[in-house]
Amino acid sequence: MSTSTITSTRTEPAWIKLDLHIHTLDDPKDVIDYSAHQLLERARSLGFGVLAITLHDAVFDRAEVFADAAEMGILLIPAAEVRLQGADVIILNVSGKEIAALKDFDDLRRLRERRGVSVFTIAPHPFYVLGGSIGSRLMREIDCFDAIELCHFHKGPLNPNRWAAAVARRFDKPLLATSDAHRLHAFGRHFTSMPRPGELTCENVFAGLRGGPLRLTSPPASLADLVSAIYFIFLAHPFRRKCQDRPRGRGGSLPQAREQGDWPPAQRGLRPGGAPASAQGYGATGKSTLPGQSSDTEARGRAAASSRSGG
Repeated sequence: MSTSTITSTRTEPAWIKLDLHIHTLDDPKDVIDYSAHQLLERARSLGFGVLAITLHDAVFDRAEVFADAAEMGILLIPAAEVRLQGADVIILNVSGKEIAALKDFDDLRRLRERRGVSVFTIAPHPFYVLGGSIGSRLMREIDCFDAIELCHFHKGPLNPNRWAAAVARRFDKPLLATSDAHRLHAFGRHFTSMPRPGELTCENVFAGLRGGPLRLTSPPASLADLVSAIYFIFLAHPFRRKCQDRPRGRGGSLPQAREQGDWPPAQRGLRPGGAPASAQGYGATGKSTLPGQSSDTEARGRAAASSRSGG
């Protein structure tokens, strides 16, 4: 009696990691100490496939960063974290002009109706006390959202995500884990995974998020995480904000310095960690920079320093 062996050649699709709620030093409201290129390097080292830099009330649209992300095989989605009627909303695949036109949730409804499946909206940290959480209004405005965020900050009974999960189940909305990173080391531990689509586009990613399956990675905070978060929220970040608004030598302020590239200390050729910019990858050589554009905040600082010395 002969036997035969049938070997299946079907393989499971590869999964990709996504983080759709991240801040960088480009943020006009929060004081962040790492650049978009530093984020890209860390994302590449950790195997991320899709990112969204969600500045407050502004769309991240630096073309050279999008070009570098594409070269790394990362889909970077233009996005913003917008405050509407006191509540934060994450909007993905959106333009600055579209964001500027949003004043309330009715405007958001009209945007979603006009754009259809090509735009994606998330309710971030909906039931957390601090920040612009939407709270119980989420149920009244649920038609404005495609997904609900599983916030990174939770431990044991300290977990308002329980209510977010209950609303997601009630209205058949996906939960998405994100980092909401304001410090570089906070990026990479909290994320969503999904099967990699055949072509990595915004529309294909949004279809996968809406239809699933999804895997959420969001470990509970350690005691060190809790202490670090409390220190950052109540001490470090308010101090940075105060310093940002304080007049600076030569008649400038820190917001002007950040715009010119002096924050972090780029004039000395240093990245925030202190390493020479020439020793870094992207943003140092400028090999992926579009014509007429700087490769990073450091390059803007060198240009500003040069113009000052030449004047």
